[in-house]
Amino acid sequence: MDALSDVLRMIRLHGALFLNGEFRAPWCVDAPTGADLAQVLLPGAKHLAICHLVLEGQCWVKLSAGEPAHLRVGDIVVFPHGDSHRMGSGLQFAPAHIDHVVQLRMPELNLVRYGGDGERALLVCGWFAYEREVPNPLVANLPQQFVTALGALPSWPWMAQSIRYALEQGSGHQAGSDVVTAKVAEMLFVEALRGYMESLPPEQRGWLSGLRDPHIGKCLSLLHADPARDWSVAELARTVNLSRSVLAARFVELVNVSPMQYLKQWRLSMAAGMLSSQRESLARIADAVGYESEAAFGHAFKKSYGVSPGQWRRGVRGPRTTANNTAIAQ
Repeated sequence: MDALSDVLRMIRLHGALFLNGEFRAPWCVDAPTGADLAQVLLPGAKHLAICHLVLEGQCWVKLSAGEPAHLRVGDIVVFPHGDSHRMGSGLQFAPAHIDHVVQLRMPELNLVRYGGDGERALLVCGWFAYEREVPNPLVANLPQQFVTALGALPSWPWMAQSIRYALEQGSGHQAGSDVVTAKVAEMLFVEALRGYMESLPPEQRGWLSGLRDPHIGKCLSLLHADPARDWSVAELARTVNLSRSVLAARFVELVNVSPMQYLKQWRLSMAAGMLSSQRESLARIADAVGYESEAAFGHAFKKSYGVSPGQWRRGVRGPRTTANNTAIAQ
């Protein structure tokens, strides 16, 4: 399994489309935080990531403390951390709160119209939820906002057709339409993420840059494919056709930790996820993530997270959880 797919699986990504909107200039809308939207779109969730895709026309989008971004047909903007933002045909207009534009509810994908009588923009909006308490190397590597030009990809005609089909299914309340729109929303997130990763500048550092590097990306995939294996830097270097010293230096340069440090952090992240979602015994979890004994696993887990595996399973979170989340994600 490649490392990106493995992390997406572990954070239990799921999502849905929630707005099919036709906006005509002049218009300007303030979108709330993902935490606020979660109260309506996914009660019980603490946070949601949000995305907007332009199917027709153009618009502008801006974080409260960011620079405006111009979106054209096929552009998707993603707010991975659910930050509030403003969108419009122009950002100089007095904004309306989204509650004044549409009464959000799920499932509901009937076309919503708003604005004046000028240029038309057709937008599709989606939300994504994922496990945030379990440390992972993806989420903290993502900025507050990123834009991917899906329209420039060879697969865009197929994606656009799939999106329109999902909207048709959702607005018609066809049997199984919730599943269709969920799969399309998740596809949009993954494609946007791939595009963002490919657009990173060569000097960028971090886990996503490591994935993109042919040697470090292969090394990460090896570790994720068999995390319980007794890996060594020498064995990884032979497998990816690099010298041990070059691999070690390149890995630290891109991922900010050594290969063995990364493996340890990932094993404990896996364990944290298993403790939260499974009822396997501690001995089985320890074995699954590469520890020879339950005692050794318990010691390593508590040292890293500040609580024992049993406490974590019961929902207790230690003061080191946030720091550990940041460490593996750098």
